[in-house]
Amino acid sequence: MGEQKDRMLRGELYLADDPELVADHRRCRLLVERFNATSVTDQEERLGLLRSLLGHLGDGAEIRPPLQCDYGYPIRVGARSFVNYGAVILDCAPVTVGDDVQIASGVQLLTATHPLDAAVRRSRYESARPISIGDGAWLGGGVIVCPGVRIGEETVVGAGSVVTRDLPDRVLAVGNPCRVVRAL
Repeated sequence: MGEQKDRMLRGELYLADDPELVADHRRCRLLVERFNATSVTDQEERLGLLRSLLGHLGDGAEIRPPLQCDYGYPIRVGARSFVNYGAVILDCAPVTVGDDVQIASGVQLLTATHPLDAAVRRSRYESARPISIGDGAWLGGGVIVCPGVRIGEETVVGAGSVVTRDLPDRVLAVGNPCRVVRAL
């Protein structure tokens, strides 16, 4: 593994135009393009493409196209989890989806971030922080999960919420910014 890829996966500043990362991104985009073009009748082809693309796809997991991601290999989806249409996963850092997770349509899991200092940003450095979604969680339609967030087990996030901070296990959380409403 090259230095920039290693830095990216460790959450340090890295250069995305590094040749290894550019090649990884291209490989991912080609697999995503093929996955998104499959017919609903091509379940075996879809599954094979997802297994080639992702770091892990648990038994009985389903992801419906269209899907968008940057690299694929940092994504781990647990058993029996469901990702509906239109998911965007910026996976410059690990994205872990537990078992039995429900992700509604139009959800964005965004690990990518950029330096606040404009001079550093102009130098083309970026970074990322991992996202983790606990077993049995449910993310409603259009939820946005920001870099570095952990969503607890069996937690429900209401549609349209923007999750900027960790959420504990077994709560209902909604809003922008997302806040815990009550325990479940």
